Amino acid sequence: MAGHDGPTLITSVRRAFRLLEAVGEHENGVPAKQLARETGLPLATAYHLLRTMVHDGYVRKLDDGGFVLGDKVQTLHTTGRGQALLSRVRPTLAALRDELATAAYLTFYEEGEIRVAEIVDGPRAPRVDLWVGFEDAGHATALGKAVLRELDDGSREDYLSRHHLADLTPRTITSRPGLLRHLDSSPLAPAVTDLEEYALGTVCVAVPVYSGDTLGSLGVSMPANRLAQLEDVLERLIPTANRVTRGLSLTI
Repeated sequence: MAGHDGPTLITSVRRAFRLLEAVGEHENGVPAKQLARETGLPLATAYHLLRTMVHDGYVRKLDDGGFVLGDKVQTLHTTGRGQALLSRVRPTLAALRDELATAAYLTFYEEGEIRVAEIVDGPRAPRVDLWVGFEDAGHATALGKAVLRELDDGSREDYLSRHHLADLTPRTITSRPGLLRHLDSSPLAPAVTDLEEYALGTVCVAVPVYSGDTLGSLGVSMPANRLAQLEDVLERLIPTANRVTRGLSLTI
């Protein structure tokens, strides 16, 4: 098998990368024949690889037959940038977890949804059982409510119009007017609490953070019997949120 002269899988990958780089050098599109010349590939090989990359979204074929980079390339860039940003703040989240013996959570409000970006937990700081996804439980979690509290009226109304206020525990706020009053009158503002509203036996507290213009929240969860420590937790949580915002907002 090793003596065969046919292209190996690694060779095909290298050829695909060469094509992708060549496509990226032509913002207005470039025909397959020119790409074949620039990369030194046989035209049939260039066509085959381009068809595959078009199918997978890495390259887009224009109406005039030219090729440009596809949306998948931008997605990869965005995802990589997001991971690089998160890597900056993970040590800060880990320090928060270790100091408070609580799991630490980071969320962002993206495309109209509240999404968990990072959870840092451990044996002494287990995470809450995420039995209902955060996207469907913004009204019942401190992390979600910290985001909702910071949204403008229009964005908040849009979110609430698309999400049912499900009754997750006997303590969950399921009335929209009641939730709005709760958000606007939080005695710990800018912090917001979840007092066994998402899971019985667990309380959470969260504060807003920002990654550039993107709103998010930083929070911790702990057993309900530690509620008396809430003031001490907040004294650590708020400055940590400020550091996280600074770390996320620095230009890469």
